Amino acid sequence: MSKTMAFEQPVVKLREKIDELKTIAHDADVDMSGEIEKLENRLCQLEHSIYENMEPWDRVQVARHPERPTTLDYISRVFDDFIELHGDRSFKDDEAIVGGIASFNGQAVTIIGHQRGKTTKENIRRNFGMPHPEGYRKALRLMLQAEKFGRPIICFIDTKGAYPGKAAEERGQSEAIARNLFEMAGLRVPVISIVIGEGGSGGALALGVANKIFMLENSTYSVISPEGAASILWKDATLAKQAAEAMKITAPDLKEMGIIDGIIPEISGGAHKNVEKQALAMKDCIQDTLENLNKLSPDELIIDRYDKFKNIGQFIEE
Repeated sequence: MSKTMAFEQPVVKLREKIDELKTIAHDADVDMSGEIEKLENRLCQLEHSIYENMEPWDRVQVARHPERPTTLDYISRVFDDFIELHGDRSFKDDEAIVGGIASFNGQAVTIIGHQRGKTTKENIRRNFGMPHPEGYRKALRLMLQAEKFGRPIICFIDTKGAYPGKAAEERGQSEAIARNLFEMAGLRVPVISIVIGEGGSGGALALGVANKIFMLENSTYSVISPEGAASILWKDATLAKQAAEAMKITAPDLKEMGIIDGIIPEISGGAHKNVEKQALAMKDCIQDTLENLNKLSPDELIIDRYDKFKNIGQFIEE
């Protein structure tokens, strides 16, 4: 059974009431179709009201949903003939990042993305989607390979952040992220990044220097988690809800500020409600974007990427 989030409780209770009436009508052989129809109409209105007016903290909860589709879920549904490639050719393979070659509408592409688990065992194996330096070095190896063979790069972002442990720092976590930022800026092939869950800090940005950045409607993208921000600003992590509202970390806010290029609408209630349908919406977005980027020359792609990030933010000259 799918986990129910707090803001969904009114919908769940009304749906349970409808199921209860249907059971009573069936067992007692009583016609209650009128009452059931009224409640079903009310349910539609309630779902529309809740899911179309979600607060920032509600979207954070959806982005963290344990059943939210992962990079591999989308790869299997959006692309064909995926071949996963492993290792950074220096230390080891980091399973918090997956990558490889696939076909998209007949065109060869390189896919790279953060990968979380859905069970405790898998999350431990994937380090909860928090990469070590070798994960980012694997990603860079695949990006440079894609550039060599002229393949567009599609990145899926879904991490709380890069792993902050001692071993990661000893192996050059900050250097690995910085190197990705530097190299991605000059890639001579199209780069598309899509935030599919949480986009946290430099761990997310290391896959985010793209020509076009999209976010699923209920994903988040920020320099720090709401809990972390609340702890720093107010010395109280329980104020994360207020922090989420102030930080402007949701897709609508970031689109308004020009940080992302577009929002991919989600299934009502979240992408986990219907992964197949959500994958179709993502496929349409990638297809339209690739058609436009494929028209640009390598030099134009670099200029396009440079202009995108140069124009983010506001400043005043005096």
